Amino acid sequence: MNVTETKLAGCLIIEPQVFGDHRGWFYESYSKRKLPQLPEEFVQDNHSYTQSKGTVRGVHFQNSPAAQGKLVRCVRGSVQDVAVDLRPDSPTYKQWIMVELSAENHKMLYLPRGFGHGFLSLTDHVEFLYKADAYYAPELDRSIRWNDPELGIRWGITSPILSEKDAKAPFLKDSDINF
Repeated sequence: MNVTETKLAGCLIIEPQVFGDHRGWFYESYSKRKLPQLPEEFVQDNHSYTQSKGTVRGVHFQNSPAAQGKLVRCVRGSVQDVAVDLRPDSPTYKQWIMVELSAENHKMLYLPRGFGHGFLSLTDHVEFLYKADAYYAPELDRSIRWNDPELGIRWGITSPILSEKDAKAPFLKDSDINF
């Protein structure tokens, strides 16, 4: 696997080695042996489906003590995936990166604990997989407004399709982040 560090400490782009022939392709989507820099153990896998192009999901995270590190990938369609450093003591606090993840490019993104996550669907019928190193804790589930001016994420869209939760998410300045 090819692992590329990003400008955000601990946030990694992972490109698996894909083996293909006339029948199709095969790749290891996760191997602890090949990715020793990732958490000791992932405890939960999540699978989401997004029906329509132009949907924004995020910016989501869980507060401590259930903060989650995530390994994410798109297995159907294509997204612009966003990682936001929400660790107040980090030198890259409030900075973000955007990476295209698609079923075709097989790229994955690892976000350590203390990051917000979101994506913009670039196609209809997107399926997205998450590996998490902590269980979902609804009481600690949080969001930040997708278009928060303090973060300045350049999604490339002005009127996305949003869930009610994401449309009503607080701005960073009003958030109770506790990383």
